[in-house]
Amino acid sequence: MHPWASDSFFYHIYPLGLCGAPQHNHLDTPAVPRLAQLQEWTPHLQQLGVNAIYLGPLFESHSHGYDTIDYATVDRRLGSNATLADLVAHYHRSGIRVILDGVFNHIGRGFWAFRDLCEHGQGSRYRDWFVGVDFGGRSPCGDSFTYETWGGHYELVKLNLQHPEVRAYLFGVVARWVEEFDIDGLRLDAADVMDIGFLNDLAQHCRSLRPDFFLLGEVIHGDYTRWAGPGRLDATTNYECYKGLYSSLNDANYFEIAYALNRQFGEGGMYRDLPLYTFADNHDVNRLASTLHNPAHLYPLHALMFTMPGVPSIYYGSEWGIGGSKSATSDAPLRPALPSPAHMRGAPHPDLAHAIARFAQLRREHAALRHGDYQQLLVRHEQLAFARAYGGEVAVVVLNAAEEALPLQVPTSLPEGTRLVDVLDAGPGAVVRDGAIHLEQVPSCWARVLLAQRS
Repeated sequence: MHPWASDSFFYHIYPLGLCGAPQHNHLDTPAVPRLAQLQEWTPHLQQLGVNAIYLGPLFESHSHGYDTIDYATVDRRLGSNATLADLVAHYHRSGIRVILDGVFNHIGRGFWAFRDLCEHGQGSRYRDWFVGVDFGGRSPCGDSFTYETWGGHYELVKLNLQHPEVRAYLFGVVARWVEEFDIDGLRLDAADVMDIGFLNDLAQHCRSLRPDFFLLGEVIHGDYTRWAGPGRLDATTNYECYKGLYSSLNDANYFEIAYALNRQFGEGGMYRDLPLYTFADNHDVNRLASTLHNPAHLYPLHALMFTMPGVPSIYYGSEWGIGGSKSATSDAPLRPALPSPAHMRGAPHPDLAHAIARFAQLRREHAALRHGDYQQLLVRHEQLAFARAYGGEVAVVVLNAAEEALPLQVPTSLPEGTRLVDVLDAGPGAVVRDGAIHLEQVPSCWARVLLAQRS
């Protein structure tokens, strides 16, 4: 993990949704520079403390952006290549790094090489660019052949990432994006179903272009070290903790997320040296505000996100508690168009953004919250406490998801008499007595973040 990435707070934008683009690309209309409106969000992002952005799919596609038909051209519903280059340059001037969605597992049916296959059949020189092409049957789309798809969706044609020409083509795509747009990294869509050899070679290629290039893989299940580590990707999405973050609150069961955190980052943890991408919602899953049973739990959840090991990310609009649930046939409710923050009215939880900004500030100011180890101190159904230590700095985080404030004694190995100051709210501090941190009160649905004072 490169230092800039492990120190980052990401903001995830799905541009086709946020910018209000039509859901279907007619391919015969002029480009509309909707991407430019994202520049209006920069003051808000800076107030939150964001220093990195993950932009969802941007290149020409039929519909949702994950059915790419042209990797060299920005989707006309969003603007032109110049629109994107201007946006990235604007973010860089604002101190914000940018990673793009790399959709390399599959393409849309309008991709030029697949069109050649449809036209020329067995005579196409690109027939081996795609997985499972079989002229012994017909596809549901009426083709004279069948082929492998992503998730059974025939509009998403799986690329043969073991084919040398496909690899060379995609490596060239990345080189072009780095040169033309000056991007800082990629989030690799569907990395968990991609050829591992391709991913490792892609990582080597990207680092030859930029040594600090950041590669994040979308991984739903499995051992994350299969995809990320030295010589591989830098990080993966942390879907294990994604689930635990909300269900531990809905079920009044902090034991669930505590188990995951110990398994991943505790003593002997599987991912102690692998900061993972931490999120509570995204463009594929129901928005957090629609998932949590108790809206007050938005606050302890985000307090945990910004103090646990990992690289935190907020999905656009969720900093105000905007809801959204997918339907049986569409993810569009997860990806709404929004006005610029300056014109945002009637947000469900306008004060949540202020809380997130405060949590992000603490993470930025205290290295223990970015790089420290993880030691569980206490877990109950509605309370969780842990310590993180780095370079002589010790931070203690205490979460209370209950409906009432309560006093708490948190076991600790800190020396007797150690004083701790509250760096979140400048409230009353605490002292270590008889092997425990004695807290007079932990507020309801909130947190205490304490810093041990050196003797």
